[in-house]
Amino acid sequence: MSAGRSRHWLHYTPAPLRVPLAAVLFLLNTGVFGPLLIVAALLKLLLPVPALRRGFDWLLPRIAEAWIGVNSAMINAFTGTHFVVEGLEGLRPDGRYLVLANHRSWVDIPVLQKVFNRRIPLLRFFLKRQLIWVPVLGLCWWALDFPFMQRATKSQLAKRPELAGRDMEATRKACEKFRKVPASVMNFVEGTRFTPAKQQAQGGGYRHLLRPRAGGVAFVFGAMGDVLDGVLDVTVHYDRAQPSLADLFADRIGTVRVHVRELPVP
Repeated sequence: MSAGRSRHWLHYTPAPLRVPLAAVLFLLNTGVFGPLLIVAALLKLLLPVPALRRGFDWLLPRIAEAWIGVNSAMINAFTGTHFVVEGLEGLRPDGRYLVLANHRSWVDIPVLQKVFNRRIPLLRFFLKRQLIWVPVLGLCWWALDFPFMQRATKSQLAKRPELAGRDMEATRKACEKFRKVPASVMNFVEGTRFTPAKQQAQGGGYRHLLRPRAGGVAFVFGAMGDVLDGVLDVTVHYDRAQPSLADLFADRIGTVRVHVRELPVP
């Protein structure tokens, strides 16, 4: 899929105005859909009837997909970025997938959401536990059952080995929920955004990647490997190194390439 299109009038707004305007519209979009998500999640929590709660399992991702749809429309309106996407054929919005991708920038998240929205189930990311305190968004991620991870350091694990078990338990609980509904579990297997300095500190091994961390993948296979429809191996590439969200909305990213390869569950 190659997304070529005519440019929206907002694209011709000067970049110093366009970037703040995009930020304000993002906050307004979040201010509309965020409270809807939180209220729906609280209603689901309080309802005693399992059949009604299953209805909210369907509704909550639909609200999130509408929020993503507006954000994606903003990317189309504010930028002339050319998206070249390969490998979406045969994917199912009612399936269950483990999605593995390289991690170049914070731009990866809106790009992947734009590419996969309504083509596969809503992407659920592994998040650092501290992110639950992000205003509005933290509660939205909680409402959508995103797995929150402790990410203990090696020194912390040496003193308190039980901390490692907390991440396993959090992943197990999230995956138990995902066994019952269509879901896409997203994992940046490098564990952090790529930079040449991080690559050098690791001593190399890959030309364009950091060394993968297998823990999150192992947790997902252990908890729901028998119900997964496939593994999506995703490569994201930009025509500039380490682009920022400001670069995206200032239209400093010319082309984004996303290659998707569906693999069988090993």
